[in-house]
Amino acid sequence: MKQNMHFLQLFSLALLLSFTACKKDNHSVTEKDDPEISVHADDEAFFTSETDAVVSDANLVLDAGSVSPRHQDNIICDASIAVDLLNNPQTITISFNGGECLGSRTREGVIVLSAPTGTQWKNAGASFKIEYKDFKVTRKRDKKSITINGEQTFTNVSGGLLVQLSSLESITHTVSSTGLNVAFNNGGKRSWQVAQQRVFTYDNGIVVAVSGTHTKSNDNTIAVWGTNRFGSAFTSATTDPLVIRQDCNFRLTSGAIQHTVGSITATATFGLDAGGNPVSCPSGNYYYKLVWAGPNGNSVTAMVAY
Repeated sequence: MKQNMHFLQLFSLALLLSFTACKKDNHSVTEKDDPEISVHADDEAFFTSETDAVVSDANLVLDAGSVSPRHQDNIICDASIAVDLLNNPQTITISFNGGECLGSRTREGVIVLSAPTGTQWKNAGASFKIEYKDFKVTRKRDKKSITINGEQTFTNVSGGLLVQLSSLESITHTVSSTGLNVAFNNGGKRSWQVAQQRVFTYDNGIVVAVSGTHTKSNDNTIAVWGTNRFGSAFTSATTDPLVIRQDCNFRLTSGAIQHTVGSITATATFGLDAGGNPVSCPSGNYYYKLVWAGPNGNSVTAMVAY
């Protein structure tokens, strides 16, 4: 049991770090040449990394509860957990305390997982609602914050638990929302939608492939869409699934995201070296290449370490 819990804690932390480690270089040209696409890309990355972190926390709690509900205490370092299995719906309440244990940011507010009584996460098709209640995340490096309210649906499509992955061919989860309300630290408030699939396989360790599943204008790979803080409609699509590998210390090893904001499209390609070439698990930084059309129609490229 202790080995399983230790594995789940490491997996949740590593998955979170793989999505949140990216940051712009000091000489990044994006804010100079196109502040809206740059700020939007940062907003979307911040939102996605934090909602992904919540889903990873939810998975951690649900997997632990499926093994033994008694072992759910202290598995999230900056939160307390209250379980109510007697009422319908059954609920798991995660209360974030603003603690410093995560290092790069602090989290406050409440997340409530709920499902009809008797729902067991290990079963195929099991689904929980994730409700965000004034869930606020503040980055330490620049004091930027977002506050999220609303609901997502988290579904174990295939069934099975991550602790059983090595004996299963794959596990598939989906995450969806018809509207999460996002408040930015400048006072702006927007509604964003989410449609994401996560496929877990085992190849010399855990491999996670994350992709978007929403369709718009013949694009069926959109993961997040809505209106950005500037009032511009946007979509963010996984043109190539984001792949995270345990045998590369749970790092993001490949994949591509295409951001479309109004008439501007920016593509970020992951898993590269500083020269823009694909690389297999380097000892130092990975890089992603961000390419978009500048204000004069010229192609602008930035290489960003992560």
